Amino acid sequence: MLNWLSDPKLLLAGVVLATLQFVAALPWLAAIDPKGFRSAAKSPTALGYTIGGLLLAGAGVAWFISYKGDPSGLQVLGRYLYGNALHFQLIIDLFLLMPLALTAVWPKGGAVAYAAFRECCRQPMFWLIAGGATALIWLSVSIPYFTFGDDYKMMKQIGFDLVMLAPVLFGVLAASTSISEEIEGRTAITLMSKPVNRRQFLIGKYLGILMACLVMALLLTWVLTPALRAMREFDPINNTADPQDPYGVPTDKVVDPMTLEAQRTVVPIFEKLVPAGPARPVAQGAGLWFSDTVAHSLGTLLGFGQVTILVAIASALATRLSFVVNVVVCLMVYFLGHLAPVIVQATQQTQGGGVGVGLVGFLGQLFNVLLPSLESFNMSRAIIRESPLPLWEFAGYVVTVFGYALIYTTIALFVGLLLFEDRDLA
Repeated sequence: MLNWLSDPKLLLAGVVLATLQFVAALPWLAAIDPKGFRSAAKSPTALGYTIGGLLLAGAGVAWFISYKGDPSGLQVLGRYLYGNALHFQLIIDLFLLMPLALTAVWPKGGAVAYAAFRECCRQPMFWLIAGGATALIWLSVSIPYFTFGDDYKMMKQIGFDLVMLAPVLFGVLAASTSISEEIEGRTAITLMSKPVNRRQFLIGKYLGILMACLVMALLLTWVLTPALRAMREFDPINNTADPQDPYGVPTDKVVDPMTLEAQRTVVPIFEKLVPAGPARPVAQGAGLWFSDTVAHSLGTLLGFGQVTILVAIASALATRLSFVVNVVVCLMVYFLGHLAPVIVQATQQTQGGGVGVGLVGFLGQLFNVLLPSLESFNMSRAIIRESPLPLWEFAGYVVTVFGYALIYTTIALFVGLLLFEDRDLA
């Protein structure tokens, strides 16, 4: 057991670790009691109490580190306790700050988006879909896939599909019901009587629903990170283990090359936050957690491109179509958007297929031009492959494909504005 009172570096590390958690907690503390938070922020006495509390919390962290002592155990606690809690707090911060930032930049449309965002997050359907996806993610850890050594890849593919499908399902349902009901129920007229035009109404509704979908995707990614780690711990097959891994990954465990590459960038950043000493394993553990998070967030962003497109299509169609027709059309767009590139490739490889193959090929090319190429957002190309894909090369691909999603989303919303402009609300 270390003498933590006589080690200033250990005390400083404890204060830094406690301060990081406190800073991450400030947004939701302000949301709980806005008036009390503002008055406390202006009070020198409250500031003094805050500094004293952080010093006491840092001393408590330093005492616990000296009491625990074991570097491997501290690394595990830093990963699954400290890093996990910090990650969750950052998601809550984004949950609270996104609508406020949008309202500050775009007051009228942001107010519509904020109302739609709150309405979506309060719906039982939001938490039902998120809870069902969470249960399926953890269920996929225990399912035998019989893939002869690639169970982890299969489970990872299923996990990212669920992270994408749950927000898509909720976003399409929410857009189809919320926008259509406000138009049909004549409540949109009340908004239009205020200084809110149709463009601000439709785009604000879309952004509010999309923010709720983003929160769901981030929460499911937070669930997926330990699930993937659990799958790697319980899968004893060694297929891509790196003997040069500096963080002690056993050679009989499955290693994810993307997370291993992220460790070389993210972990040193966390190590620099605390001075060298007994607290360094806690920072390393937090860095390992966020290494997994960074690698998995790229897959989440890739899949979220589908969410932006399909919710935009559902929002545009909701200005004219009923709920049932809108959902059916979105399902057709989803399936044809995935099948069209496959149909085009198959018909091009078929020689002398006759009139039938030519007609199928023509329809496939037509759908491939008009509909979004949703197959580009599939994570399977990055997961199911013989050679590992470099993380930062994959990041460039994700940014490019997400840019394509933003372009198609803009086109869909523009069409929706044209359809909404001539809609009689009276």
